[in-house]
Amino acid sequence: MSSENGQADGRGEPAPPEQLALIRESVRKAKEPRAKPRTWRGAKLAPHLPVARVLVDKGVLHLDRYFDYAVPEELDADAQPGVRVRVRFGAGRHRVREGRREGGGLIDGFLVERLAESDYSGPLAALAQVVSPEPVLDAELLGLARAVADRYAGSLADVLQLAVPPRNARAERRPSPEPLPPPPAPSAGSWARYEQGPAFLEALAAGGAPRAVWQALPGPQWSEELARAVAATLASGRGALVVLPDYRAVARVDAALTALLGEGRHAVLTADAGPEKRYAQWLAVRRGAVRAVVGTRAAMFAPVRDLGLVAVWDDGDDSHSEQHAPQPHAREVLLLRAAQDKCGFLLGGWSCTVEAAQLVETGWARPLTAGRDRVRAAAPLVRTVSDADLARDEAARAARLPTLAWQVAREGLKHGPVLVQVPRRGYVPRLACATCRAPARCRHCSGPLQAQASGSADLRCGWCGREEGGWHCPGCGGFRLRAQVVGARRTAEELGRAFPAVPVRTSGREHVLDTVPGTPALVVSTPGAEPVAEGGYAAALLLDGWAMLNRPDLRAGEDALRRWIGAAALVRPQPAGGTVVVVAEPNLRPVQALVRWDPVGHAVRELADRAELRFPPVSRMAAVSGPPQAVAGFLRAVELPQEAEVLGPVPLPVTPVGMPRRPGAPPPGEHWERALVRVPPGRGAALAAALKTAQAARMARGNDDPVWVRIDPPDIG
Repeated sequence: MSSENGQADGRGEPAPPEQLALIRESVRKAKEPRAKPRTWRGAKLAPHLPVARVLVDKGVLHLDRYFDYAVPEELDADAQPGVRVRVRFGAGRHRVREGRREGGGLIDGFLVERLAESDYSGPLAALAQVVSPEPVLDAELLGLARAVADRYAGSLADVLQLAVPPRNARAERRPSPEPLPPPPAPSAGSWARYEQGPAFLEALAAGGAPRAVWQALPGPQWSEELARAVAATLASGRGALVVLPDYRAVARVDAALTALLGEGRHAVLTADAGPEKRYAQWLAVRRGAVRAVVGTRAAMFAPVRDLGLVAVWDDGDDSHSEQHAPQPHAREVLLLRAAQDKCGFLLGGWSCTVEAAQLVETGWARPLTAGRDRVRAAAPLVRTVSDADLARDEAARAARLPTLAWQVAREGLKHGPVLVQVPRRGYVPRLACATCRAPARCRHCSGPLQAQASGSADLRCGWCGREEGGWHCPGCGGFRLRAQVVGARRTAEELGRAFPAVPVRTSGREHVLDTVPGTPALVVSTPGAEPVAEGGYAAALLLDGWAMLNRPDLRAGEDALRRWIGAAALVRPQPAGGTVVVVAEPNLRPVQALVRWDPVGHAVRELADRAELRFPPVSRMAAVSGPPQAVAGFLRAVELPQEAEVLGPVPLPVTPVGMPRRPGAPPPGEHWERALVRVPPGRGAALAAALKTAQAARMARGNDDPVWVRIDPPDIG
C-alpha cells in the first residue's frame, strides 16, 4: 500500500516519519533516468571526448579493427586510454532505443583512445563497464602488438592476449614497490674473455644501443655475463629485457642478477607462475617500479619503460616459438622492439642459428666472439665414431656403446659424472634394416614399425597398430633389424648393466633434472634436458647422431649441432680432461663444426646454401595448410604479390589418433595438404597482408573449412 496516505504498515500502526520519507525519496529517484550497469539507458554522455575507440577481444581477422562506443558520464573518469572495458557487441542497427544501440553479447576489450566525435554515422552503443581503472595498454605496447600482428598475418586481439596477462584483482589492488636508483656500472668480469666484450658493456652503460650476435664460450659463465649486460643497462637509467628458452635458464640468470645487484631490481615473468604472482610482477614493470625483466617467451612483450637492451639466449630453441596464434617467434619480436625503441640488442648462445648469421652478414649486428686460443682452452676434446668404426667394432653390435665411448665413459667416471645424450625418451625403439638402415615400414599404411614394450619379437606399426610378421627389407632383402633410436630408459638400463657399481640418473620430459652432484654417475638425458653438473661433466657421449641428422627438415643439421654443442658446453675443458664422443659420420658438416667448435662457420655456410636455394631466412615464406579443397580454394582466391612463388601443395603426414600433434601437423586422423608460398627479401609484408586479407574474407563468408596460415614456420620440412 502507498506510504503517501499514512495507512498502517500491516500491523495496524502508522509507519515512522523517517521511513515514509525514505520511501518517498526512493520513489522520486526511481522516476529519474538512472544509469544502469551494462545498459546506461538514458544516461548522459561524458561532456568531453564522449566517444571511446575500443579494440574488442574477438580475435578474428575480419573484425581486426577498432569500434566506437559512447562514454557515459559516470564512466568518464575511469574510461581512460589503456584500461580494460566490457562492451555490447553484435547488435544490429534496428535495435536502437533513445538514440543508443542496444543488445549484443558482452565482450572484453581495451579502450584505445578517446575522441570528440566518431566517424561512424549510425547510433553508438555505450560502454558497458570499465573493468578496472588500471591502464595496461599504452601506445608503445599497442604499436608493437600491431607490428607483430601485421608481420605474422594475425589479429591484434590475438597478439594482445599474449602481451597482456589476465587481470587479477588482488594483485592490482596491491601497490608496487618504489623504484630503486640506478646501480653503478659493473666491471667487465668474464666479458674480458671476448675481444669486444668490455666495449659492449661500456656502450650500454653510456646509454648507447649496440647490437651484437654473441658466440658464448662453453661453461657456466654465460648467465653471469647476461647479468652484467643487464646491470650495465640499468646503470644508464634505462630498462632491460632478457628472454630465455626455459625455466631452468631463467632460474640461473635470476640467481646471477640477484647475486650481482641484490633483490628488487628485476622481475621474473614465466608462463608457469601463478596468475596473481605473474600479474603482480607484470604490473610492477608496467608501473615503472622494476626496470629489468627476465623470463621465457611470455616476457617478450613485457612493458619495460625506457627500454635500453633486449636480449635473447639460444634463439634456435623450439620454446621461443609461440604455439598460439599468430605464433610469433621471440627473436623476431625482440628485433621489432629493438627497431621500434632504438635500443641495444644481444642475441647469444653457445651455437649460432642461420638467422643470427644473417644479422651479422647484413651488417645489422656486430659479432661478439672470443679468439680461437680462448675457444680451444674452454672447449672439450671432441672425438667421433663413424659407421666404419661401428662395423669393425664387435662390442658395438652387441652392446649399446661403441668401444671408444665405453672407454671414455670408464675413464671419465674416475673423475666425475658422465653425460649420455639420447635423441629420444622412453623404451620402445623404432627399427631399421641392419644392412642398409632403411626404416622398417608397415605394409598396410607405411607407418614406422617398432618392437613391443614387453620384449616380444613381434613388431607393431606405430600408426595403425597392426602387428607385422615375417618382415624383410624391400630395398636390400635383408631380414635382420636394428634399433633405429634406442630410448633414454632403455639406454639407462643397458648402461646400468655395463657399469653395475655406478649410479644412473635420467632426465627427460617426465622428470627434468636441474643439477647433479659432481660425484661419479651416469646421467642419461634427452636433448635439451641435460642437467648442469657441479664442476662440469668429465665426459659426454652423444649417441645415435645420425638419427638427429636424418630428420626430414631443413634445420636438421643446424638443430643437431645446437643440441650437441649445448650438451658439450657442460663438459669440462680439454685441459681439465673433458672429452666428448659423438656417434656420427665425421665428414658431415655439423660434425666437423662440432669437432672444430665452429658453429658460426657452420651457420655462415648454411646461410650461403639457403641463399642459393632461396630458402628462409634469405626469403620470406608462408605455409598454407588444410584439407585439399580448402587449400586449393584459398590459393585461387588470394591475390599474392607478383614475385610470389607457390610450392606444392603436398600431402602432410597423418597424425595418428591418440598421439600428440606436432606444430603445424593436421588434427589426428585428418588428411591435409600444405602449400609453401615464398617471396624475395623486402616483400614479406606484402605477402603477409595478402594472406591476411584472403583469410579475413573466408571468415567473413562463414567458410567452415579450416585453413591455417603460418608465416616463417620453423618446421617447413
